[in-house]
Amino acid sequence: MSRISTARGVWLPVAAWAVTRAVVLLCVLRVLVLPGPDVTTDVSVIYQSWFDVLKTGTFPLADVTWQYPPAAALAILSPGLLPFLDYAPAFFALILLTDAVVLALFLRAGRRPGHRPAGAWVWIAGVALLGPTAYARYDLMVTAVAVAALFAAVRRPRVAGALIAFGALLKIWPALLLTGAAGRGRRARALWWSAAGTAAGLTLFFVAAAPGAPAFLTFQRDRGTEIESLGALAFHFARHFGWQGQVLLNYGSLEFLGPGVPVAGTVALTLSLAAVGWLFLWRVRARELGPATLCEAAFTATLLFTTTSRVISPQYMLWLVGLAAVCVTVRACRQTLPAVLVLLATGVTLLEFPVRFADVVASDPKGIALLVVRNGLLVAASLLACRRLWMSTRDGGRADGPGDGAGVVGARKPADGMAGAAPRLTGAAARPRTPAPPAPR
Repeated sequence: MSRISTARGVWLPVAAWAVTRAVVLLCVLRVLVLPGPDVTTDVSVIYQSWFDVLKTGTFPLADVTWQYPPAAALAILSPGLLPFLDYAPAFFALILLTDAVVLALFLRAGRRPGHRPAGAWVWIAGVALLGPTAYARYDLMVTAVAVAALFAAVRRPRVAGALIAFGALLKIWPALLLTGAAGRGRRARALWWSAAGTAAGLTLFFVAAAPGAPAFLTFQRDRGTEIESLGALAFHFARHFGWQGQVLLNYGSLEFLGPGVPVAGTVALTLSLAAVGWLFLWRVRARELGPATLCEAAFTATLLFTTTSRVISPQYMLWLVGLAAVCVTVRACRQTLPAVLVLLATGVTLLEFPVRFADVVASDPKGIALLVVRNGLLVAASLLACRRLWMSTRDGGRADGPGDGAGVVGARKPADGMAGAAPRLTGAAARPRTPAPPAPR
């Protein structure tokens, strides 16, 4: 019976994944066409033009839409591994393969002690809810690296550190996975040194390999307030009261330009700095880092920086879906409700882009309503995640059930009942307990 239940536990999510991904593939291949703009033009036009430039041995220095760290070149060049396919179909095929690898990671992790298979279902649902955008950007590749890093952190901290560094050089945000990595133990040091060494080595490699590796820093700095961001809501409402600004394609995305927009950018930056301050305060005040702290802190930090960003592109939801799925996989984690809110926000994102994107661009009440709901869900998820992270490290990280974590670096106390499964990652190894002498009779 156990084998039958195990087989069902594997084949049911695999079947659900296959069905949902078939629909997504039909969408990106334009067999099924959703209302709204064609989301695949980023691949067929922008990515392919970058591919042609990168093949010449230089980064796209003349294109301000190149706003990514140097390792992103590997993702853009990867369709060259399938020369028998045109660029776009080859890219979609590699994303499908990456998606399958991520599912395998969740299914494998779900069978470990202290884990559960629910994370695989979050991943299956989250990617499906985002629709074709999930396969028409390289963010799924980045999320795969982040998920692998979190699952590797306990047993292979050096591998986890290298993966975090590589992910950060793909798209910056995986550096937030280090938010909950702390302590002076051997494993914590191994993770930090591995991350720092890999980042330095890869950066030097890309700088030496091709000119223009740091150009993305300038292009990213000059971005404005994108129309889907939290701060953009003020201008969507203001347009109905005579605001004189406009929506223009700027630095590769549709942004608001006009009076007050620089102030909104400053407010967004201030909120992001406030998020940094809160995370620092949390880390200083944390009493006990539990077995789920690394994934909880990574999820919370990424939520905060996504929500307060000047840009909330639809593909950003993939980052949150991946980290939410890791949190749900770990029984000791308390982020289930924020994870559910992220899934809801992801479904609303599909309606906002591409289905009703024309309403968003025009600041139509329907478009504004979708943005209010989506961004409101992100704000609620962020606040809940912060509260639960704070509480989990005030009482030793105990949750409703035992667990050994998804890779906790810096854990001072494993969850109840799992002392052998969640190794201490700070300080010296735990001393064996000496039986107390019998009481005198």
